[in-house]
Amino acid sequence: MYFQNNDTLQMIYWNSKVQNNLTGIDKKKFLTKKRIIKYLYRHGSLSGTDIAQAFNLSSPTTHSYINELIEEKLVESRGKGESIGGRRPNIYGLVKNSVYLLGIDLGRKRVSVALYNNELQNISGTKTRKIKLGNDLGLIDDICAFSSEVIHEIGISKEKILGVGINIPGLVDSDSGISFTYLSSTDKSLQHTFEDKLNLPVYIENDSKARALAEWRLGLASHSKNALVIQLDWGVGMGMILNGKLYKGNSGLAGEFSHILIEEDGELCICGKCGCLETIASGMAMVKQATLELKNNAKSVLHRFVTDTESQISPEDIVNAAREGDQFAINLINNMGQKLGKGISYLLQILNPELIILGGTVSRANEYLLTPIKQSLLTYCIPKLREDTRLMVSELGKDAGVLGAISVVLERSIYTR
Repeated sequence: MYFQNNDTLQMIYWNSKVQNNLTGIDKKKFLTKKRIIKYLYRHGSLSGTDIAQAFNLSSPTTHSYINELIEEKLVESRGKGESIGGRRPNIYGLVKNSVYLLGIDLGRKRVSVALYNNELQNISGTKTRKIKLGNDLGLIDDICAFSSEVIHEIGISKEKILGVGINIPGLVDSDSGISFTYLSSTDKSLQHTFEDKLNLPVYIENDSKARALAEWRLGLASHSKNALVIQLDWGVGMGMILNGKLYKGNSGLAGEFSHILIEEDGELCICGKCGCLETIASGMAMVKQATLELKNNAKSVLHRFVTDTESQISPEDIVNAAREGDQFAINLINNMGQKLGKGISYLLQILNPELIILGGTVSRANEYLLTPIKQSLLTYCIPKLREDTRLMVSELGKDAGVLGAISVVLERSIYTR
């Protein structure tokens, strides 16, 4: 039930095998102490009385559990609190670096991994490797090996990791841990496959929904009950916070904004339909258009990424060129923004959100993207609905993906009892 680390003993609270091997009073005690750890994670510093009331425990039992958690180097005393009529209460909180979260952000062309401590500090830095996301199950082993390298470099025991959050594009049923679009050709759910290989609790979520959670818990949507988070990378994704909760829909697949019809008889989409938003207003669509025009001798600094036989342009290259004043790149983003704005007008008129946050690589174009979106909204959206919605660019930066992944762990394991 314990592991040895730097001459201290710590309970393996996140190992399901340990929990499943306990029975009776031992299991009840184990689960209660585990809930106390989560409660302190969620609320920060609390008195023994606060903890006793939260779990309907007697004062002696509460202090016995707290003393054991202190001995296990998970909880620490933080001095005395303010008196409310009697003696000043003892205050407790989690020891720094006693609990960790691992975030894995899967994109179509790269994977990013980061380890966060219980104060939400990125202690490993965000490590990134190129991948090609598809249904090659060998990629799962590569991702697990890469994640284990990150953990090993920090030098912590895996037993101190509360959970692993994994974001992945496409259709994802997070309740069952199944990915229907990528890494789906397996007899087990993707969640269980990763859990078996990492030997850690794993939580799978669609990448855009995960980023919506990050914005709601840690970002611009922290004070909003109704916010939409639109992710603009190679593709287009959306997560929705509605009535103060992450909205998933009946089958857990809500938010497929990229596959609404924008152009009748338009280009064939990867979903099998024609004229979807993603075919004309995504990083992938911009790259395709840029490659075509550059091969026809359009004037741009992006020429260095294109040869007669191949193109190595990325959405980030286009955004960087625009920010350097390249008119060709600016026009590409302007064209994307106008079409994206038409799609966003549908969202405003159906959902009436108070806030829309743009994230992902293309959102870093800032006003080059925001201005055409707003112009398009002037044309396609009812004025009152447009005026009542704020349009902002995410401030989570390049770590938004891994922050989304750890937000999934927090949502599923810390913010639920």
